[in-house]
Amino acid sequence: MASPLQIRPFESADWPGIWVLLEPVFRAGETFPHDPSITEAEARTLWVEQSQAVLVALDASDNVVGSYYLRPNSLSLGAHVANAGYVVAEHCRRQGIGSRLCQHSLQAARQLGFRAMQFNLVVCTNTAGLRCWERNGFQVVGTLPGAFRHQRLGYVDALVMVQSVVEEPER
Repeated sequence: MASPLQIRPFESADWPGIWVLLEPVFRAGETFPHDPSITEAEARTLWVEQSQAVLVALDASDNVVGSYYLRPNSLSLGAHVANAGYVVAEHCRRQGIGSRLCQHSLQAARQLGFRAMQFNLVVCTNTAGLRCWERNGFQVVGTLPGAFRHQRLGYVDALVMVQSVVEEPER
């Protein structure tokens, strides 16, 4: 049985809980392309201020156990395609929280008027993430050879993944 999980819009008081989740992920340099020495202020600008929507996942004790952001993937004529980033507390991984956040973000993107969601740089070694995105309907549409400089493994491939969020009319 899945544990209770509340997903709600970000509030300023949530930032310390999100930073606790993001900092080790950014420092590891294995899944996000940001400088592993990113400061907390830079991370907040990236995750919160540069996003159209930020949501948090809270456990039964109101602890932040996950978060995602949504923003346009590109400018102007490409702004109808969303981009998202996700983080889940390490001790909560493999419990379906990433999948719940993904599903929630797809609904939110649809409600915000996006027509698709695209992930630009899914690191090929992020097998848990790849499985999650594929289970939730994303398709790999391209491989970028050596596009990610993994902290431990050096240059590895990155994948571009996409999914439509437009409701198809019934025929």
